[in-house]
Amino acid sequence: MDTWTVALLGDAGVGKTTLALQVFPNMYDQTYDPNLDDGPYRKKLIVDNKMCFIEVIDTRGSEDYDNLRDEWIREAQGFVLIYSVASRSSFDQVEKFHQCMGRICQESPIFVLVSNKCDKAYEREVSKEEGSTLASQLGCEFIETSAKTAQNVDRMFLNLIRLLRRS
Repeated sequence: MDTWTVALLGDAGVGKTTLALQVFPNMYDQTYDPNLDDGPYRKKLIVDNKMCFIEVIDTRGSEDYDNLRDEWIREAQGFVLIYSVASRSSFDQVEKFHQCMGRICQESPIFVLVSNKCDKAYEREVSKEEGSTLASQLGCEFIETSAKTAQNVDRMFLNLIRLLRRS
């Protein structure tokens, strides 16, 4: 059975933990405390009629965790680069996380770019087109998600697992 470790990378507050919790039914918690360590998350999934095991590492977005983040990147085979549609600064930080992956990974990293919190359209600071353009520049798939409503969260993980299987 395939086993994959996936690291969620992005600025603080973009919804990494909530995305991870959506992999597990009925675990979404609107009272999340970012100071508590809740990962890694583990689960068996069926992707394209084939069972696999996924471990999701919920990295912290703060610079206080840079050394830990480097270790988490070394452990992972796949990555989800995440920013919030409601935060221009989180979008601007994506390149930093991409460069960090490139610096640490032995081979070309396998990743998807995720624009989270699409349920907050009224607070949008980053257009879908900007996200799509950045994904093209980085050479990866682009997905808009809502960790709160679970929109496209399964698709995000399934597509990343498919990419990992092809690598």
